[in-house]
Amino acid sequence: MPRITVMSVFVDDQEKALRFYTEVLGFEKRTEIPMGEHSWLTVGSTEQPDGPEISLEPSDHPAVAPFREALVADGIPFTSFGVADVRAEHERLVGLGVRFTQEPLAMGPMTTAVLDDTCGNLIQLASMD
Repeated sequence: MPRITVMSVFVDDQEKALRFYTEVLGFEKRTEIPMGEHSWLTVGSTEQPDGPEISLEPSDHPAVAPFREALVADGIPFTSFGVADVRAEHERLVGLGVRFTQEPLAMGPMTTAVLDDTCGNLIQLASMD
């Protein structure tokens, strides 16, 4: 049975993304391997040391820009991260200056919020109530 080991998030600047994903969201850097102009750069949850990683993937490919622009224009998050309490995480992140495009919203048994990751993506936070 396959398992998720790495998923990619396209970013316009790997160093800026690393700062946001570690210093603001709270992930930890797992891997950084220089590969010319860019790096193989991953982060992961401190709560899941052996869990899946996020590759902060350079967004240089010509197909990426129109794809991300269309998602952002329509308010669609690129991916979703689970948190224990969306409202508490929203409050913490707003205090750090993070811009949300969707405030916490109860949706049946879960609550979601959507933030701008400053690197070209909307990211959804979700928690089960």
